[in-house]
Amino acid sequence: MKTTVLVLLFSLFLALPAPGAVDVADLRGPKIDELYFVLVRDADSQLLALERGETHLLADLARPVDIERLSRRDDIELSLTQAFHMMEMGFNLRRHPWDDLALRQAIASVIPRDEIVRDLFGGYSAALETFLPPVSPYFEPDVTRWPHDPERARSLLSEAGWSWDGSGSLVTPDGKSLPPARLLSPLAQVSPTTADLAQRLARALNSLGLTVTVENLDFSVLVERLNRHDFDLFLLAWSLTRDPDSLYAFFHSSMDVKDGYNMAGLHDADLDVLLEGLRQAPDEASARRFASEVQRELARLLPAIPLYSRYAVTAHRKEWTGFIASDRATPDNLWSLLNIAPASGELAPFRWTLTDEPRNLNPLATATATDWTVLGLIYESLLSIDPYDLSDRPGLAESWDVSVIDVGGKAATRLTFRLGPDLVWHDGRPLTASDVAFTLGHLKALAVPRFFDNVKDVADVSVADERTVVVTMDGVSFWHLHNIGGLPVFPAHIVGDVEAWRTWQPTTESHGDLTGLIGSGPFVFREYRPGQYVRLSRFDGYRRLKGQP
Repeated sequence: MKTTVLVLLFSLFLALPAPGAVDVADLRGPKIDELYFVLVRDADSQLLALERGETHLLADLARPVDIERLSRRDDIELSLTQAFHMMEMGFNLRRHPWDDLALRQAIASVIPRDEIVRDLFGGYSAALETFLPPVSPYFEPDVTRWPHDPERARSLLSEAGWSWDGSGSLVTPDGKSLPPARLLSPLAQVSPTTADLAQRLARALNSLGLTVTVENLDFSVLVERLNRHDFDLFLLAWSLTRDPDSLYAFFHSSMDVKDGYNMAGLHDADLDVLLEGLRQAPDEASARRFASEVQRELARLLPAIPLYSRYAVTAHRKEWTGFIASDRATPDNLWSLLNIAPASGELAPFRWTLTDEPRNLNPLATATATDWTVLGLIYESLLSIDPYDLSDRPGLAESWDVSVIDVGGKAATRLTFRLGPDLVWHDGRPLTASDVAFTLGHLKALAVPRFFDNVKDVADVSVADERTVVVTMDGVSFWHLHNIGGLPVFPAHIVGDVEAWRTWQPTTESHGDLTGLIGSGPFVFREYRPGQYVRLSRFDGYRRLKGQP
């Protein structure tokens, strides 16, 4: 209780600019010339680097002791907000015994969520029982709950025909012993709290009569194992978005493909119907209803076990000003990078702590948050998201229109995007509506897993003029605008020449003084030194530097 009280008191002193403090429509940046993503994998070394001024920003602070340590410094400012974060323990439902519902429900009943949140995070996280975080506008609290109750867990198994042998090991309903299983988790050096969590989960599962050990892996290896479906159990955190249609990508049976997001391999016909209803919801009321029904069904099926949603805590040095934060966004965001500058003195490179190694700076093949922390500054989308209220704002498109049309007697959605004037790629070539049309057609033709859910309903793309693209989507869906408007737009003259997209290594290509990572975003990729840093420079042709919103 004492720790919780201290945390609540401390949270009152976390600095958050008042919503609306900076009108992002007026931003004309970036102001900095160079941006370094400095790799510091060890958690203690990350703190030291920030304290010494070797780095200027450290995001995703998780250990309460680290937060309290930094809060005592006069030269560092902390920000806290609820995050679109979910930590889960997933099952491989393609393998026995994880395909057994009673076993999954019993496992959920032996996991002490509240104790985990208290011990590991000191109150900086919230125990989670569903598959959307509390900050989501679509969060559904009224779901089947699985509180810590070992006796209930054993009763569930007994009622389903499970038993225990003389040594306390679980025996299946058909009288077979279970082989040992492994829980995949990131390395302790990179994510100490997650590694600790993995050990706690393994002990909880073993108390039920299972034999589970933790296998700590480099994150890129862990992701590869998941993509190959070579696992029993996994521990993974997700950075979610404002829209709940991500549930479709995670759990619809059609998404159980190599490199797909349905890592659990869930196939449930009734759930598929609900997910399709969510995906095709014509309005917000329908979207909310289906989102709630999907969450209730997932809480029963448990293809994974939601564990907690972490608060986002970010620290930055006070000699830099211009950070943009709100009750929904900490300062580690694009808007801040467009606005920050030294509080005094000459302009200097900004150094952002990167806590894990970029493994695959291939925008077509990677889905990791680390890689997209970098790539998200190189490529832009048609729409951007307001950091204060999460509403749609202009991106590459200065305006857009959504209408329902009739196509062959069936209702369809027409999205019309009007691009801003004089858009250019990093190499100086014009960015036109043809590049947008290429991006949508190319991603659909390749069936790129990361973007497949966004483009699968694209029926037609046409270019009205150099600045206007018209996209026809099958059916009517509340999400069509965000699915298309949120995609990164790729240059046809670069990506169109890529033959083996899965193995493309754009950082090794030479295009004049650039690499293959040519986008239209505020920063240009310059250099990646493994184990040290990624260096980006300001794109002087960026649209906001030319006065566009």
